[in-house]
Amino acid sequence: MQERVKNTAVDNMGIEFTDVGDDFISARMPVDKRTVQPYGILHGGASVVLAETLGSVATNHCLKKEGTAGVGLEINANHIRSVKSGWVHGTARPLHTGGSTQVWEIRIETEDGKLVCVSRITMAVINL
Repeated sequence: MQERVKNTAVDNMGIEFTDVGDDFISARMPVDKRTVQPYGILHGGASVVLAETLGSVATNHCLKKEGTAGVGLEINANHIRSVKSGWVHGTARPLHTGGSTQVWEIRIETEDGKLVCVSRITMAVINL
């Protein structure tokens, strides 16, 4: 997974995949000059990039039908708490994995497990 995102926004923002299981995928992202807003706290858009990355990779990771791909259809995010430094950790878990759409919930937390953002992404499964 990490090799596939080289030279993309994911790579430039320092997002690193950390774990994958039967019903989840996880990654972390640094809170640094690449991901903060002018007030020195994690940019909400950076959280959404992490969430969309996890939802997209998760969808494409579990597609079984050859010649299909998952593409983003809709994403939302609720920003719960600010973060000034360290890493945030995101985990995507499926809510629905159908043949034409998938819905994933992504929780982003601080290193000590405090909720930073909760996001939900709807993915369309398309034929290539």
